Amino acid sequence: MELIDVDSLRAQVLWAAFAVSGLFGAIAQRTHFCTMGAVSDIVHMGDWTRMRMWGMAVGVAMAGFSLMAGLGGIDPTKTIYASGRIIWLSATVGGLLFGFGMVLASGCGSKTLVRLGGGSLKALVVFCVMGLASFATLRGVTAVLRTETVDTVAFDVVAGGALPQWLAAGTGWGALPTTLWLGLAVGGLLILWALTGPGFRTWDNLLAGLGIGGSVAAMWWVSGHVGFVTEHPETLESVYLATSSGRMEALTFTAPMAHALDWLIFYSDRSKLLTLSVVSVAGVVAGSLLYSLLTRSFRWEGFRDTRDTALHLVGALCMGVGGVTAMGCTVGQGLSGLSTLSLTSFIAVAGILLGAVLGFRFQLWLLERD
Repeated sequence: MELIDVDSLRAQVLWAAFAVSGLFGAIAQRTHFCTMGAVSDIVHMGDWTRMRMWGMAVGVAMAGFSLMAGLGGIDPTKTIYASGRIIWLSATVGGLLFGFGMVLASGCGSKTLVRLGGGSLKALVVFCVMGLASFATLRGVTAVLRTETVDTVAFDVVAGGALPQWLAAGTGWGALPTTLWLGLAVGGLLILWALTGPGFRTWDNLLAGLGIGGSVAAMWWVSGHVGFVTEHPETLESVYLATSSGRMEALTFTAPMAHALDWLIFYSDRSKLLTLSVVSVAGVVAGSLLYSLLTRSFRWEGFRDTRDTALHLVGALCMGVGGVTAMGCTVGQGLSGLSTLSLTSFIAVAGILLGAVLGFRFQLWLLERD
């Protein structure tokens, strides 16, 4: 393959990632897809509709990932979620911080980008603070704290960190067939659970479940198949083009916010290349903005008062630190990670959900105090 072909393919990967994330942003804006909102509906009203929407999205992403892996389109062992090192304490603590923070900040990382596209200046502030906190936890002062404390508590699994790898190693079954059938089975059950919910089968609910889950699966295909080069002409090694981690990536929004700020600040540095994560951040905002303008739902939004500002700042800080510590957010671990059946993702999601419940309890305490 000629060098110009690699550059052209890299551009195709970036444009495809922008289109997929743009679709994600538009669908999330239309359907009000929100993990925090789903937990809020359950806690405050006992309504599981939006949680079923989220469950269906996970099921679709899981079925898509396993189908592509089982048929040989992508390599399921080449994701960060397949690592055999299970950082259970980081996933728990980071998940708790992220879940608590997303309640204070009126939404997770993806919801922040969607709200930003809809005209929320509050979301712009959350984006900047969350991005800076993420960057500090990747490379700065909180990164040192993270690596010297919670990251040191872990255990290793020789077979790998995803459930299909465990099952294949324990039974002697082939890894790819196990990934295919286990993913289809668990994903199918999640989809069935969602569809059997009372009043769930509406256009917006189905669009959210199929569209959001399909976007995650499509991003796996873009980075893991379209962007995979078996032998780079310069290094003669296999490579996943335009990824930040050097591995196959799907949608996630905590570390990518840091990468986006880094790219914007050091734009004139020619070594700072566009990556899939950066264009995904831009794509979600663009998709949400386009839908808001076309439907005339774009509205400027600001903070109500000083306390509202303070809560959003603290929430953004918690999400930035927690999301990187847990290696993902409600989309990164909750959709992309769970689609691979990663054990660390299950732990992180449990931490996020518990943190969200604690966040709602804290808000209730503030109301009662007032």
